[in-house]
Amino acid sequence: MRQCMDVPNIQLRIKKIQGQLNAISKMVEEDVPCEDILIQINAAKSAMHKVGKVVLEGHLHHCVKDGIEHGDAEKTIEDFSKAIDYFTRMG
Repeated sequence: MRQCMDVPNIQLRIKKIQGQLNAISKMVEEDVPCEDILIQINAAKSAMHKVGKVVLEGHLHHCVKDGIEHGDAEKTIEDFSKAIDYFTRMG
């Protein structure tokens, strides 16, 4: 599966999200106003959504394309539909 993902890009995004989560934890410890914490939670949530989108796009352009061209197109489409369903439940 690694060939369908831009691993360096995904890893960089994940490290930034980890930094955001650490900052949110620190904000909670420092009794920062709730509104400010919620803004940062939303930013981290948006960043996670973007990572999912990058993974999903890579999956579509590599795995799904390959499955349709060289495998069972119906099963590939069914599996991709499930992947989209899982991804959209994130939000």
